[in-house]
Amino acid sequence: MPKFDLAIIGSGPGGYVAAIRAAQWGLKTLVIEQDPFLGGTCLHIGCIPTKVLLHHADVYETCKKAGEFGVEVSGVQLNWPAILARKDRIVNKHAKGIEFLFRKNKVEAMRGWGRWAGPGKVSVENEGKVTEIEATNIMLAAGSEARSLPGVAFDGKVVLDNRAVLALSAVPKTLVVVGAGAVGVEFTSLFHSFGSEVTLLEALPRLVPLEDEDISAELEKSFRRRGVQIFTKAAVESVAPADAGATVVFRDQAGVQQSVAAERVLVAVGRGPLTGGLGLESSRVKIERGYIRVGPYQETDEPGLYAIGDIVAGMPQLAHAASMEGIIAVGKMAGKSVPTLERSRIPNATYCEPQIGSIGLTEKQAREAGHTVKTGKFPFMANSKASIIGRTEGFVKVVAEEKHGEVLGVHAIGPLASEIIAEPVAALQLEATLDDMLFTVHAHPTLWEAMGDAFASVRGLAINA
Repeated sequence: MPKFDLAIIGSGPGGYVAAIRAAQWGLKTLVIEQDPFLGGTCLHIGCIPTKVLLHHADVYETCKKAGEFGVEVSGVQLNWPAILARKDRIVNKHAKGIEFLFRKNKVEAMRGWGRWAGPGKVSVENEGKVTEIEATNIMLAAGSEARSLPGVAFDGKVVLDNRAVLALSAVPKTLVVVGAGAVGVEFTSLFHSFGSEVTLLEALPRLVPLEDEDISAELEKSFRRRGVQIFTKAAVESVAPADAGATVVFRDQAGVQQSVAAERVLVAVGRGPLTGGLGLESSRVKIERGYIRVGPYQETDEPGLYAIGDIVAGMPQLAHAASMEGIIAVGKMAGKSVPTLERSRIPNATYCEPQIGSIGLTEKQAREAGHTVKTGKFPFMANSKASIIGRTEGFVKVVAEEKHGEVLGVHAIGPLASEIIAEPVAALQLEATLDDMLFTVHAHPTLWEAMGDAFASVRGLAINA
């Protein structure tokens, strides 16, 4: 086996993006993947399949409401097997796309379980055979796995993780979702659209607790209006088998014990880093609660060893964060001038209905950081394009520094919020001010122009509200 400039353990959106960029910059690169396919959790059981299902839910809801747009549609039915088949086709298409990109860029791939085996060495085990690889640089991109609650085991049939819920043979009539982070609210949204009676339990005081408090309140209001049963400050005590399903026992925010029965229970309480089998026990790598500490260019304390993605301490477990971490790390290896990655410049996108998109500091975070804050808010109800497409829920909220108008954060909930957040992502990356954004021309009529009014509203200058 020839020596490589870079060996990457893991082919998810961090690993495969880093590999391609490394090859583009002249590094001889090998990717090691334990699964028989490239793409990792995001492509096969995470980001992509869930968004396929969410789009189908959106199409289904649109068909049911077609009469509002003067289109008479009758007999709208859900074809669950066809939905799952399309999901699989899309996933397989993009997995083959990664294989093509590896061939195009001369990235080599090897199947097996990769472990750090000392400075400049990786051992790869596959079907009982161990191969040792030499590499100048080694990157860990092992990803994460779903966590459960104490005493609650995934069985793949009734008590589900994000992997098992994607393989259900039918839409459940009743569903309990434990956890109201991005994964929990996305599955709540899509299964409610498909006809499930959904109960959502969250241990913290609000839904999507990492988002701005106004966003959380708006999402809860929307979910309740749609008929989702919600309990916040809900402490789950047990999940026990019951007739044709399970019963979830929990304490509500008043401390009263309650129970809810359902055909299926989805546990979406977060993900844990897959660092246990990477052979790091004898390395200099610093690990905290399973997460790896890294420097500004993703370097660990072990020379020549880098870590990216869900296994990194202090960074969000997001596919696009992992990709940029990988690009920055290989830029450092290749001797390129690359910036470091600031956490507040990483956008969040949640694809429930209504969608959520955010970047930068929340209002609370900005105040806690010592900023003198001024905010502005613009409702989609006053946006022409939102009226045209019949989706007027939500708003755009801008958090700015009062004196100089520095844009600190932007938070949107509403139609295509995950797309229109692109403008403020660029604005924060370029350190734009309110004045810069006030004189940015926004096309009309678009959902995007709600951003223009939101920036103006900080100064009390919104035109359309």
